[in-house]
Amino acid sequence: MTWTAPQVERTERLGSLGTMTERQMLEGWLNWHRETLLFKCAGLDPAQLARTTVEPSSLTLLGLVRHMAEVERWWFRRSFAGEAIGDVFTGPADGDEGLDGVHAAHAERDFGLFRTEVGASDAAATGRGLDETFMSSRGTRLSLRWVYMAMIQEYARHNGHADFLRERTDGVTGD
Repeated sequence: MTWTAPQVERTERLGSLGTMTERQMLEGWLNWHRETLLFKCAGLDPAQLARTTVEPSSLTLLGLVRHMAEVERWWFRRSFAGEAIGDVFTGPADGDEGLDGVHAAHAERDFGLFRTEVGASDAAATGRGLDETFMSSRGTRLSLRWVYMAMIQEYARHNGHADFLRERTDGVTGD
């Protein structure tokens, strides 16, 4: 049986996020966007996930999953937590942040690495205050709150891309 991207059970309900604490709201919105990206991939086989569908762009759904694993690692673990770890999929000089180098044969592995990075990102932020700061690679002092906001906007932007890619793959639209 061929592997397909797993179905996603929503754990976040947007309506309930409006009455939570700031921390719960930030975590909830981030989780909702993480789930949305996976929802856009659900049920597709590796070839569909790795296919370019909006020419001339080389963007793929699998590339977005890989990219977001890199971004999770960069902001939560390497930048905020200061972990001395390398990239998930790419080298520091290539600049593609996981978007390129997509291979259908690695889809299941890449999804697993994404989930691992999400878990590690959550662990890096657990018990840490939103006002805790770090120095960015550009010499700017940033807070954990800023990281959450940056991640939410990054997912929101790429989930828009995922909408088009999925619709062009098999006509599926929606969350």
